[in-house]
Amino acid sequence: MSVIATKALEKRFGRSVALDGVDLTVEQGEIHGFLGPNGAGKSTTIRILLGLLRASGGEATVLGMHPWRDATRIHERLASVPGDVTLWPSLTGGEAIDVLTRMRGQRPPARDRARLLDAFDLDPTKKGKAYSKGNRQKVALVAAFATPADLYVLDEPTSGLDPLMEEAFRAEVRRVADDGATVLLSSHILSEVEQLCSRVSIIRAGRIVEAGSLADLRHLSHTQVSWEGESGSDAGAPGLADVATRGGRVVGSLAPESVPTFLVWAAQRTLPGLTMQPPSLEQLFLRHYGSTDAAPDHTHGRHARTDDPER
Repeated sequence: MSVIATKALEKRFGRSVALDGVDLTVEQGEIHGFLGPNGAGKSTTIRILLGLLRASGGEATVLGMHPWRDATRIHERLASVPGDVTLWPSLTGGEAIDVLTRMRGQRPPARDRARLLDAFDLDPTKKGKAYSKGNRQKVALVAAFATPADLYVLDEPTSGLDPLMEEAFRAEVRRVADDGATVLLSSHILSEVEQLCSRVSIIRAGRIVEAGSLADLRHLSHTQVSWEGESGSDAGAPGLADVATRGGRVVGSLAPESVPTFLVWAAQRTLPGLTMQPPSLEQLFLRHYGSTDAAPDHTHGRHARTDDPER
């Protein structure tokens, strides 16, 4: 049985359709990436899975249970981190961690708690009202990872964290996955998803438009090829498309089915500095959103933003 399964899931807010038949499946033990541009429906889907919203139609199960009727039972086995954490202003970070873990009926071992506080460089003695956004995220992350869970639902969990803390986060995700937990990760950092996730689902306008393993999805885009040479040195290159010469290098692209034939051709020639770059998750994402109003914001360099406005 899948840990998360939705079929034709719908959510309407008055005349506005937020989800229009979402089919999402997350299997036991996998780290599953959940991607989509602004307003695509990621946060709405996650809120339904967490029992915070009631679906307008369709079906959904989490850990084999109904997310609305069985929310209490589900949350005993689930840990979640939102993208914008709100803490009790008068409680210290350590007290907030204790409250959040006890809500799940557990108390983290002191050694695990101390390890996580150190890994995330969090001072637990400060009051919640004194924390920055990044430190509020750290409190929620420590609380989530301090005690075992069957399922982790992480909705933009590294929002506000610096690169070192993002690496600490990735280490913890790998740890819980190695221990057999399932992770649903909605992230605006495509490189993070690519590093962590074995499968991804891409949502657009309330529908899943692509789903599968990264290896499968990469077949939907082209491999970029280049080598040192002048115009004409690509003569006879099988399957090479979009050929151009830039800075003394021949550049082009190959459809998935053309790669084996091209490699045979290249092996019979001298192509100095030959490089082949497989399609990235970002390229796949832009294939769907690069020319739309809902395209990710790339102004932050390595961070391709895909966050929902619903939060």
